[in-house]
Amino acid sequence: MKITAGIINYKNTNEVTLKTNDNLLSINIPPKENGFGSSANGGELLFLALAACYCNDIYREASKMQIEVEKVEVEVTGEFVKEGEPASNISYNVKITASAPKEKINELIRRTDRAAEIQNTLRQKNNVALKNIEIIMV
Repeated sequence: MKITAGIINYKNTNEVTLKTNDNLLSINIPPKENGFGSSANGGELLFLALAACYCNDIYREASKMQIEVEKVEVEVTGEFVKEGEPASNISYNVKITASAPKEKINELIRRTDRAAEIQNTLRQKNNVALKNIEIIMV
């Protein structure tokens, strides 16, 4: 699965696209009040990625375990203390409504925590490389 996320931003315009393989989505995130930049910051979107991954993976893992999940709530928190430094104290809370014994739901929650790809990506050291630069002079 190849994933691409992109943003095109100019005065009063903020175009956000997500693509997985051939599936292209647009997300409406308005520009900042001054018209430049995104009104959602990268930390918020990073934490949303953690929440969305865990939420989706709960349903995937529940299906494997034959558990019917009715509702999932995920809240991710963390801190960015100084500019240029990575986040710290990242944690998340999960609330699940499901039709199964409590022990089996707890197993689902723990299993999903071990399987969640975005969580596992952040738990490892990863190289993020600036690959290409293009400058257009006006």
